[in-house]
Amino acid sequence: MLKSLSRAVSAAARFYPSSSTATSTLRGAQQLFRAPLSAPSSASTRPFTRSMWMLCSSSGATSGSRPSLLTPSRVLPSAPCGCGGLHTDGDKAFAEFLTDEIKEEKKIQKSKTLPKLSGGWELELNGTEAKLVRFISGEKVTVTFNINNSIPPTMEEDPEQGQKAEENEPDIVSTPNFVIEVTKQGTKNALVFDCHFPEDEIGHGEGEEESDIFAIREVSFQPEGDADWKETSYTLNTDSLDWALYDHLMDFLADRGVDNKFADELIELSTGLEHQEYIKFLEDLSSFIKCH
Repeated sequence: MLKSLSRAVSAAARFYPSSSTATSTLRGAQQLFRAPLSAPSSASTRPFTRSMWMLCSSSGATSGSRPSLLTPSRVLPSAPCGCGGLHTDGDKAFAEFLTDEIKEEKKIQKSKTLPKLSGGWELELNGTEAKLVRFISGEKVTVTFNINNSIPPTMEEDPEQGQKAEENEPDIVSTPNFVIEVTKQGTKNALVFDCHFPEDEIGHGEGEEESDIFAIREVSFQPEGDADWKETSYTLNTDSLDWALYDHLMDFLADRGVDNKFADELIELSTGLEHQEYIKFLEDLSSFIKCH
């Protein structure tokens, strides 16, 4: 159709070859019909459609116009603290619960400071990991444990008649696995003991025949200072070990201050540290929910 109109204009121009008006009219008409057929210049033209941000921009909308296509119809509650997080009624109830829980845990906390061990042990803390170090006659004894997953599961029992459920609740005690390293001067390897607290040996009462409240699970030699044990080092498992050899290993540890008294104090220290970290976790969780 455009080609037909262009031919008609050209034919009309033949009748007025000397007219300047006709010539200018012809040129204008030709430019008018050629413009849509020619390729657009990026320097002089703009896109046909608006960009998406223009559709969403309130400045581009005229009064009385329809709402933008990408504007959400429902706005979620924003955080008054400016964190941009989601705040719901459930979060508010959660925060109130945590506030009460923190108060209750602080009430039953025995002490804000951790108990000290007798025997000259030096305590080093790194988050949930604790390290006890002692030097005796040129030897270095190091005991390391982590309070994570150190609370044994409690079995729920029906309270006895006339006894309140709260009074029947057992005390929470942290009994972590721990590793003992004994190093001597002039040796490259450390004698390493992997120890744990058997459940049937915890909480022995007075008057009962004293037995070891901790047990050795494995013994091996490891390079001193290495964080990871080498799988290629021979590991002595005590499950099938001669009892005479096992008793000598326990006596070896007792002579270096790792005995039942030390184990009891380690449990007390671990329990205090675990409770301390638990309260700190609740406080951090409360701050996270509130976006403080």
